[in-house]
Amino acid sequence: MKINYLFPNKFKKIGWLILIPSAIIGLITLIYEYEPSFLDFNVPAIFVNEISFTDSKRLFGMVNNNILNEILGILIIVSSLFVAFSKEKSEDEYISKIRLESLVWAVYVNYVILLLSFIFIFDFSFLWVMIFNMFTVLLFFIIRFNWQISKLKKSAHYEE
Repeated sequence: MKINYLFPNKFKKIGWLILIPSAIIGLITLIYEYEPSFLDFNVPAIFVNEISFTDSKRLFGMVNNNILNEILGILIIVSSLFVAFSKEKSEDEYISKIRLESLVWAVYVNYVILLLSFIFIFDFSFLWVMIFNMFTVLLFFIIRFNWQISKLKKSAHYEE
């Protein structure tokens, strides 16, 4: 079966090598609110909402921003895509089925959590939920898919 939408298998290793340190550094920077000054830059923005005496809002402009969060977010998303959507060494129809079921399961779990968050979480806490929600579909998919693959390998090993 020809699968055109998956990355080659070597991307999975590259993804793990980037994902693990990026996630750890990301969590540490969030917990300790670390923003190194050498990453402060004027960057282009599509929507500028300056909190000042004038409260000016405009489309397009430059803002001063520490880009550490953006770098880590991009690294986590790209590496998660590599891990999640790279071919297995032996990609067959059953693994494709596991991949699809895991993706559907991850979307369901993600949106159940989001619905519960709409009901029970408010203000800035909800903003944090939304920030983490950007990553959780891929994270839930990676966890479930790898768990199912490990179960498949254990049952195949047990049968031998």
